[in-house]
Amino acid sequence: MKNLSIFKRKNFQPVDRIPTKTPKMALYAIGIFLLFLTAAISAAIGAITALLAPVEPQIISRVLDVTGLNYQSNASSGYRLSRPVNILIMGVDRVPAAAPNSRKIFDGRSDTILLVRLDPREKLVSLVSVPRDTKVEIPGVAFSKIAEANARGGAALTARLTSNILNNITIDRYVRVSIGAFRELVDLLGGVEVFVPRKMSYTDRTQNLKINLAPGWQILNGEAAEQFARFRNDGLGDPARIQRQQSLIQAMRNRLSSQSVLVQMPQIVRLMQKYVDTDLSFEEMLTLANFGLQLDGDNLRMVMLPGRSSSEEGDLRSYWIVDDAGRDRIMAQYFKQGLPDFVPERSRNTNQSLPTRLKIAIQNASSNPKAAKNVAAFLTEKGFSNLSVVKDWPDKQRQSQIIVQQGDLDGANSLQKVLEGGKIEAASIGEIDSDLTIRVGEDWVKRFTANFR
Repeated sequence: MKNLSIFKRKNFQPVDRIPTKTPKMALYAIGIFLLFLTAAISAAIGAITALLAPVEPQIISRVLDVTGLNYQSNASSGYRLSRPVNILIMGVDRVPAAAPNSRKIFDGRSDTILLVRLDPREKLVSLVSVPRDTKVEIPGVAFSKIAEANARGGAALTARLTSNILNNITIDRYVRVSIGAFRELVDLLGGVEVFVPRKMSYTDRTQNLKINLAPGWQILNGEAAEQFARFRNDGLGDPARIQRQQSLIQAMRNRLSSQSVLVQMPQIVRLMQKYVDTDLSFEEMLTLANFGLQLDGDNLRMVMLPGRSSSEEGDLRSYWIVDDAGRDRIMAQYFKQGLPDFVPERSRNTNQSLPTRLKIAIQNASSNPKAAKNVAAFLTEKGFSNLSVVKDWPDKQRQSQIIVQQGDLDGANSLQKVLEGGKIEAASIGEIDSDLTIRVGEDWVKRFTANFR
């Protein structure tokens, strides 16, 4: 098996690609890779590896049969990811003056910015969402929001500023996805099933966007899914928006893993070719697609870059100010920055955090209205003091969760040991201001009711 060091260790110096005629086979490879790379796309969602989606090898074979590209599954393929790599993914907003299918569609603001780490040793995909309002210094502009970087300096400037924010981490490659892909992809998939936690009603005239969604579980078409992703009128800003993006990423993963998607794969491949710009080579795409086949359903970890809004300090420009300590923790735990590459994740000390000091929100998602208070009483007896019981989650869950809201995986593992259970959900989908959110499901009702009446 070839051991391709396809991502050489060097400082990331991307340049905007000069348009060239791409061979037909390479176009098919781009489409196939982006089937894996794109589980959620738009200026509100961005692209995310469906490397993240456990797509069956049989599905890939069928797609490749249709396209005529001979490529074998991971059992015999010669392309193997040889080391961890970091890929910057940008969801690019609409450019009103851009003609359809022109390269100018990639010149808009990067409304979504994700850095994805693909780790072949641990078979993990880790993702950090960088809020679009993150404060940066853009040459010639002084301070601005990182969303402006792509419009002013392309992928190169966005990569450089993102690297600076994230402790000068090396960024190996980039992918830019135009907003036009998202609606079409969702519609091709037959919609995505999403839980809308509250009524969403809002009109954004600057983007010609009218949002009107009812609460509850529902299957959203492309237009409604974009509304869900882009809603901002809840007073919670980027953190709540990124929560919804991560919920959609999970929904897209679930949909892409369905056998029923098989018949739509050729159209999805062609769709991705229209809306994606990347500096990944043909062989690199095949290598990453091969890596995607080795992943299972628990291989994805997502987190939002910790910080605070400058509006809390009276700055009405509403910059996102990075929390340095939180950023350093995420870069160590998710991206292994500052840690030896050869140290396996499972062998590291997971008791570094003191969970009794963490801010823990406890949320009832069961049929017992006292369940959250019972869990809070249990943790109080164990020495936890920074606890809050928050408003019930509007949907009932069978399994209890420990949601890693601020990216503290060590703290979540320690808390799980104290509680002797709870599924760790590595995503920023809990109570926004918490370090960890416990969402109490039906599986804990009897256990904690028996101890605390």
